[in-house]
Amino acid sequence: MKNLIKNISNIPGWSTKRKIVVFEVDDWGAVRTRSKEARDTMIDEGLNLKKNRFDYYDTLAGSTDLQALFDVLSKHKDSKGNPAVFTAVSVVANPDFDKIKASGYNEYFYEELTETLKRYYPNEDVFSLWKQGIETGLFYPEFHGREHLNFELWLDALKDGDKNVIAAFENNSLGIKSDLLQKYKGGYLSAFDYKNEKSLQMQEKIIREGLTIFEKLFGYKARHFTSSGLLHTAKIDTFLNDNGIKYIDVAKKHLEPLGEGNYKTRVYKLGQKNSLGQVYITRNSRFEPNDTNADSVGTVLKDIEIAFRWNKPAIISSHRVNYVGSIDEGNREKGLKNLNDLLANIVKRWPSVEFMNVSDLGKLIEEK
Repeated sequence: MKNLIKNISNIPGWSTKRKIVVFEVDDWGAVRTRSKEARDTMIDEGLNLKKNRFDYYDTLAGSTDLQALFDVLSKHKDSKGNPAVFTAVSVVANPDFDKIKASGYNEYFYEELTETLKRYYPNEDVFSLWKQGIETGLFYPEFHGREHLNFELWLDALKDGDKNVIAAFENNSLGIKSDLLQKYKGGYLSAFDYKNEKSLQMQEKIIREGLTIFEKLFGYKARHFTSSGLLHTAKIDTFLNDNGIKYIDVAKKHLEPLGEGNYKTRVYKLGQKNSLGQVYITRNSRFEPNDTNADSVGTVLKDIEIAFRWNKPAIISSHRVNYVGSIDEGNREKGLKNLNDLLANIVKRWPSVEFMNVSDLGKLIEEK
């Protein structure tokens, strides 16, 4: 039944005979758990972080993480001689914990990504590796939001005394589930969920500022947008379009916020366009090697086979958490071993494969 559903879900939408593989990998640039020390402190304080792999393993990628990732990606070339590439779905800012605390949780302040990287890794020039990845075609940032955080909901939880959220804050960490925000599907991490119309208006400013910082950091304009948690309302499509976003990531069954923790489901297909001419991109595979003991490589290979059967590109969803090892080196080693095995099998099984970033795929769809 699962295999049947997977086949049926790949039938609608834009098609191509080309064997295209895209990796969309979320959360680059975003803070999560500050460090192993912070994780251990929170566990000692009674927080059960082991039940959530992001809380337990995920942190800002350092030089060792990026270099090890690039080493794997560069080993595997497609039919045109291009290496495998990660579309690094990225934020460009993070909360300034010290300033927020000094305000009594009443005001929100952020710092740009480069400042966060300097604080995390003062003896490493991590951002130079980001730029190296871009220049070598291995790592292509696109827009995940200004930060991976709905700061309005986050500040509400802090001011209301949510013990879990405060414990995380005191350890310069994000992501610990809030007991006070349960009606919001993504809690305070879904940056583009919203409370009311005033909140929605604020998102226009956030998008504009975020995309301005993005261009300043990376030297090009973002073309593609993935909302954190894939939660956003179509009402922001206009803001995105006005600021250069042409391709929007959505789930095939997309949960659209209506405000105040209410939602509706909308159905999308790959290549569908809205009234502004923006193209919707839907993922059709999932590669999360640290999420399960199941055969993550074999599962994705089956997904690719099904996608190609129906003349669809394979658009593989993944997250940074699988490839970082500052908290646990074994986590990075496992993720990269699985990635290496997956890429080797793809190139061997489909010699005509093309590795592509998601925005180049969007352009291809737009032109046909």
